[in-house]
Amino acid sequence: MFFRKQEVEAPAQTEDPTGLREKCRQADVPENVRAVLESEIGRMEKTDSSVGEYSIALNYVETILALPWSALTQDNLDLGQAAKVFDGSHAGLGQVRERVLEHLASRVLQTKRQASLLVVDDEPIARSNLRHVLGREGYDVDVAANGEEALELLRRKEFDCIVTDLKMERMDGMQLLEAAREVAPEAKFILVTGYATVDTAVRALKTGAVHYLSKPIDLSELREAVRTALQSRTRHYTSRAPILCFVGPPGVGKTSVGRAIAEALGRRFYRMSLADLRDEAELRGHRRTYVGAMPGRILQALRGVGVRNPVFMLDEMDKIGQDVKGDPAMAMLEILDPEQNARYVDRYLEIPFDLSEVLFIATANGVERLAGPLLDRLEVVQFSGYSEAEKMDIASRFLLPRQLREHGLVNPYPDILPEALVRIVREYTNESGVRGLEREIARLCRKLARLRLDGGAEAVAAPVSAEGAAVLLGPPRFRHDAAAAGAIVGTATGLVWSETGGEIIFVEATRMTGPGQLILTGSLGGVLKESAQIALSFIRSNARTLGVAEDFFEGHDIHIHIPAGGVAKDGPSAGLTIAVALVSLLTGRPARSDVALSGELSLVGRVLPVSGVREKILAALRGRAAMVVLPAANAADVEALRESVGELPPVTLVERVEQALAVVLDHKGGGACTD
Repeated sequence: MFFRKQEVEAPAQTEDPTGLREKCRQADVPENVRAVLESEIGRMEKTDSSVGEYSIALNYVETILALPWSALTQDNLDLGQAAKVFDGSHAGLGQVRERVLEHLASRVLQTKRQASLLVVDDEPIARSNLRHVLGREGYDVDVAANGEEALELLRRKEFDCIVTDLKMERMDGMQLLEAAREVAPEAKFILVTGYATVDTAVRALKTGAVHYLSKPIDLSELREAVRTALQSRTRHYTSRAPILCFVGPPGVGKTSVGRAIAEALGRRFYRMSLADLRDEAELRGHRRTYVGAMPGRILQALRGVGVRNPVFMLDEMDKIGQDVKGDPAMAMLEILDPEQNARYVDRYLEIPFDLSEVLFIATANGVERLAGPLLDRLEVVQFSGYSEAEKMDIASRFLLPRQLREHGLVNPYPDILPEALVRIVREYTNESGVRGLEREIARLCRKLARLRLDGGAEAVAAPVSAEGAAVLLGPPRFRHDAAAAGAIVGTATGLVWSETGGEIIFVEATRMTGPGQLILTGSLGGVLKESAQIALSFIRSNARTLGVAEDFFEGHDIHIHIPAGGVAKDGPSAGLTIAVALVSLLTGRPARSDVALSGELSLVGRVLPVSGVREKILAALRGRAAMVVLPAANAADVEALRESVGELPPVTLVERVEQALAVVLDHKGGGACTD
């Protein structure tokens, strides 16, 4: 019995069923990307469409084609219009507004700067003709009669391209080319000669010339050679966009400023929150060998916006976490490094993608949790808290009209008096930003909306005064009573800075019988505990000068407490406040609660400078402090604040602890504390 051998037919090759080859042909992609696409499509055509590898390759090709390899939006370079955008959408930005406009101004100068050319030829007629021809092309053209004169010009001015004759007296074109490599290494050289030979052309190109033209010059060939030589100039001036990092407390407008920058530039805006980022692969992508692999979030976002030069906001960068899957912050190093991101490689794509045109803006509440290498790549722009006057301006211009519209209170608008807004700012919010203020205004609008719905427009016809706002909003949520406590022995008022802005704290000290221990409570960090130890050591070593019994620590414990123990506290700026509280306790002289202090303390009693001066003084304003005591080294910060805020409490600058004690302590105290 014979069996016929069955012939197994090979699977038919798929002839571009999805139109990928045509899409690849029409796509505006770099040549290296096109080669990868052709190779991948060719592999797909040899693979059965029912095989899993086919769908993986199909997704890969479609992802590459969907990326904006060449799509760019044209920047709006009208600086006046950019200023109007900021002034129309923000208030109280101060130095932040100036810094952003400075950044835009530098981009305007980079983009609008004419390409500068230098023509070097010993024949006056040739120099004149070349200057005329190239000047009509829109270039800024200078001329030189020989190589030595050209070198002098190169030392005084930057030129993008140099068109030089080869045969000249004193210094010929080849010698000029070799000498100019040290003076102007970025300049492109085009050599022109009437004695063209193969040897001189090869030598010129090896030395660094980009083109070699023979006389008589074909003008169209010259124009094309110059245009080609200047193509890299655009990349040279636009590939180092700074990575701005907006740092400040919540609610001060960091995200909205990013949107305003995008609007001012005419670019698309994308915001990506990093607060939930734990896995490094979310940024760098997954390799295609994994099931369900996809590009990282950066490339996915660019595919969504459709251009490769958006304003890209990396929000809450200081909230990035890390686990066993890697440290996402380290994956940011390549993305945010202007020296590397022009050839950023996603693990899924495995092809370099140019991120240099993206304007990255990061936001953070503080820089303490940012890794050092990452912080080194960022240009920090500090956002400060708002004063009461600035909050009133923002509330009346932006927050209140927006909330009235969102709650349907438009026909007609209810009349909310400025005194009502002042009361809301003072008694219902306690923040550096305006996020809580907007919530309270929204709460007021909801109350008014219900009154209008129940009783008609007549129910809210009367203006909303301060008393009316208090009736609608209920009891005050915050009491600013720093000055109301009076003078208390062993208690001093301090100013500290946190991620939410400036705050007022009270440092309390007491003494009891014990083995001689220093007890610290209030959820204090290591630096703050060291400040307390330094203050105690200074007092013990200068007891007689300060009017304290020299044996005050023998047989006694000293307990220092900072209330609000559920909130972690750290930093050196409370050292002066602790010293004042201890001296008040040990001398029996009450410390004025309406005088707020901030300063780092040295072991010999010097008061060292602190940071966050603006936020601390604004906190003193909110707390109705009658005076602020700061280190003398912070005098410049205080003067800058006077220019931007204006009305400040009296500020006393001190260099030593004794000067602060003379201001804060009551001279009519009851003498040294004894048991």
